[in-house]
Amino acid sequence: MRIRTAAAGITALLAVTLVGCSSSDSDADKAAPAKSSAPKASKPVDNGDAEKAAGIPPKPTGAKRTALIAALKAINPALVADEDKAVDNARNQCSTISGGGNAELTAKGRFSSSEHEVTDAEAKAINEALKQTLCA
Repeated sequence: MRIRTAAAGITALLAVTLVGCSSSDSDADKAAPAKSSAPKASKPVDNGDAEKAAGIPPKPTGAKRTALIAALKAINPALVADEDKAVDNARNQCSTISGGGNAELTAKGRFSSSEHEVTDAEAKAINEALKQTLCA
């Protein structure tokens, strides 16, 4: 008798589980508007406020960008092999510097590449250069 009761209980549990997972063709489902796979036109997202709150400065332009690139290049030209990437790395590094994280360790990871591994001395110099040129 116990086996039949247990089997009936398991069968009931499985039935409830399957009903919860099934799809339905109710009128409510049919009345829902079809979703379009076409992309919606949207305005570019302005992340300025979120970036500012995270301690990320705006992208430097003109003389400020030139000074940043020159400062990084003076530490090691490999740091600016890709100038746009170097600028993005620098902006993100400002967040770590202002946030009190391990800035030297983060600089080593952020600025190292397959062609060049940033040393401890370079990481320290990167952070100092960023404090003077970008992270104000």
